[in-house]
Order: sequence, then C-alpha cells, then structure tokens
Amino acid sequence: MEIFTIKKSEEGKRLDQFLMEQKHWPRAFFMKALRTKKIKVNGRKEEAAFRLSAGDEVRSFVLEKRDAVRPVRILYEDENLLVVYKPAGLLTLDITGKEKDTMLSRVSFALLQKGGVAAYPVHRIDFNTEGLLLFAKTEEIRDLLGRLIRDRKISKSYLAIVLGKIEPGHGTLTHQIFKDAKKNQVFVTDEPVKGSRTAITEYERLAYRSGLSLVKCHLITGRTHQIRSQMAYVGHPLLGDDKYGVKTTNRSYKEKRQLLCSAEISCDFGKEAGPLSYLAGTRWSVGNVGFVKKYFGGQ
Repeated sequence: MEIFTIKKSEEGKRLDQFLMEQKHWPRAFFMKALRTKKIKVNGRKEEAAFRLSAGDEVRSFVLEKRDAVRPVRILYEDENLLVVYKPAGLLTLDITGKEKDTMLSRVSFALLQKGGVAAYPVHRIDFNTEGLLLFAKTEEIRDLLGRLIRDRKISKSYLAIVLGKIEPGHGTLTHQIFKDAKKNQVFVTDEPVKGSRTAITEYERLAYRSGLSLVKCHLITGRTHQIRSQMAYVGHPLLGDDKYGVKTTNRSYKEKRQLLCSAEISCDFGKEAGPLSYLAGTRWSVGNVGFVKKYFGGQ
C-alpha cells in the first residue's frame, strides 16, 4: 500500500490527474484500479474527477510488479532535476498509455524508491536514439528548463555515424523541414514551403574510417528527426537509419537502428535561470558510447 497526503500546492487537482502524475500508469490501468476499489480518498471510493483538498489522504492498494522495472543510470541528481541515460529501444514516455515500460516509468519508480517525488520529462529523444535526458522534480522546474531550452540557454550535442566522408569537415546545415504526421516522417527542402520550419545543425567530423564518418552535431533548433533528415539530405545518412538512409547498407553492417546518441547537455545560462543559476556552466556527458567504440575504437 502507498499513502499520499495532499499538499497545499496540490489542492484542487482531480484524483485521476494527481495519481497519473505520481504513478504514470496507463489510464486504463488507473480506471481499473479505481473501479475495483484499490484507490481510496480518506477511506472512501471516489470518482476520477474528485477534487482533492489539502490534507486529504490518498491510498493506493495496487500491487505492482516492481521487480520488472529496470534500473536507471543517473548521471546527475539534485533537489530540482535529474540527468539520466536512455538506452535505444525505449520510449521517453507514452502519451497513449499503452506502454508501461518507458523512461518516464523507470525514472518515476527510481524516485518513488527514494521518497515518492514525481518526475516530469523536459524533452524527448527518439525511440531508437540513446543518450541524455533531463527530468524535473516539479512542474515549475520543468517549465523553467523548457524555457531555457527554447531560449537556447541549454544546448544539446549528439554523436552520429554517417555514411561517407562528410565535407567540409565542419559546417552548418540550414534547411526547411516539414512533417508528415501520418507517416511520422519529415521532409527537407532548401526553400520555405507551406508548413515548413527552419532547421539549423552545426556539425564537426571527428574521425573518418572505412567509408564512415563520426560526426558531432550541435542542435541550434530542435525539429523532429532533424539530424537524421538533414544528414540524409546532404548525402550522408546515418548508419542504421532505415527511414532516411540506405536499408541495404544498414543490413550489410547488421545495424537495425540509427547510430545516434544524445551525448552532451550544457548549461549556457547565468542568473536568468533563477533557481537553477547554480548550474551555470555545468556540462553533462554520456561518456563511452558503444557504437563509437565499435567503429572507431572509442575515439
């Protein structure tokens, strides 16, 4: 059994909203728990829309298979946020509620073990992309981190392996990107078209070996599939990327997912970060990346 005592700051929240924030259950799972009287407020069964008051006691009698939850690699944690590593092949979160094993569920469980603080994802990376993610411990810090990212006060750099020797060795890719939501795919053009948005990526070739380039990419904008689509557009698709790359080449290397890693997050802000100003100048790095070691010896 778990017990949650409603704080003044949580007053007025619906029962379903509060528990979904705390537990990140799929909605169908929550509704079944409510229907079977495994959720009670002050000892009584209430409806999902019940508005909570400060001091209310919410009890969950739901038994979860916690041994199935995998551990989280935490690179940094303080009272406001966490920096964690997401492996490839895992969703950051699932808004449909169908997938229970996500990075959000894993981080939430890790925090629950430490005292029940909620986890709030700040940004996402693709299912088949690995690397660093920021999670906030309050909604206020989540919103602040989101604003700092939008204002380019928090920067993100990626490592990728692309086909061919990208020339020049460093530069800036500036294109227009528009998204086909039905296909979950983006298209790149040189000139603006209806619905397109500017995408800017700075890149540097770190190494070249046997027809492959190891590239570091710094995102100036954060569009969907930005690095993958822009690199493919200039003739250097990511190794393993079937959506934008060359499937036959990927299979010849026995790669079934794009070799892309969110490798570094930097705090480029100062006092404008308010309660997070103490992190000014901080940089977090993922460390060794498996696919880099595989193709470039850990360079």
